Amino acid sequence: MDTAFIPERDYHTDISDKDFRRLSAFIQSQCGIVLPLAKKTLLETMIQERMQSVGLYSCKEYIDWVLGAEQPGEELIQFIDIVITRETDFFHEADHFEFMAQTALPELIKTSGAGISREFMIWSAGCATGEEAYTLAMVLTEFSHHYPGIQFKAKVLATDFSDRVLTTATDAIYEMGKVASISLELKRKYLLKSKDPGKRLVRVAPELRAMVKFRRLNFLDADFGLREQMDIIFCRHVISHFDRPTQEKLINKVCRYLSPGGYLFLGQAETLHDLAVPLTQVVPTVYRMSH
Repeated sequence: MDTAFIPERDYHTDISDKDFRRLSAFIQSQCGIVLPLAKKTLLETMIQERMQSVGLYSCKEYIDWVLGAEQPGEELIQFIDIVITRETDFFHEADHFEFMAQTALPELIKTSGAGISREFMIWSAGCATGEEAYTLAMVLTEFSHHYPGIQFKAKVLATDFSDRVLTTATDAIYEMGKVASISLELKRKYLLKSKDPGKRLVRVAPELRAMVKFRRLNFLDADFGLREQMDIIFCRHVISHFDRPTQEKLINKVCRYLSPGGYLFLGQAETLHDLAVPLTQVVPTVYRMSH
């Protein structure tokens, strides 16, 4: 047979309202993630990439496959990765880092000896491509420089469910536009320019990279498997993707790893109002664990 005359199959990237409702209901039942109808057009574009990766030709075929899989685990994670938009920047919502340096760190040193008698632990939960984690490392390092006599020791654990973003985070290489929010003083201290002048890239300095440990973690797992207890947890722009019952379960799981008196930071517009969690609000979007 002359295959030259066999027409190529076209990709069909439209999602019917019925299929969107099926997919949305499945994702909410499996993960507690809410997909508003307003995301349908965006979803069509995103699904096309996954369709090509797995050899399917229409959104309906892909949705049927995801919903029909006996163990959709890995593809479900891949799908959630394209659905959840995780915008992240260095020093995003800068008032959080000011509060951490001026209030939270001194308070935790005073009350529990964190960073002095033992290592200070901070968790960037949902770290995406690493900007938040490296910002935390900068703030911790600058804090220690202001108090050279106390031998402050700190580590950052940064987790995400996506191997794709964790690879970028571990490489610690960013375009110049991505680091625009970092002050010139901190850029000089903590960023290395590419040796190729044609590439407008920087890499986070080795001393900061050594402070941050990246790990894959899925918030949907029953047990996060962390050995560490955290003094501060940044879990920003994570719970907003979930329905309220899932938010409550997620925050309670996160709190298992937060030391008594430790601080939890949420993103702007996120709130724990009416959720049964062992936290007290300190300032907007900052909460403290009960002693």
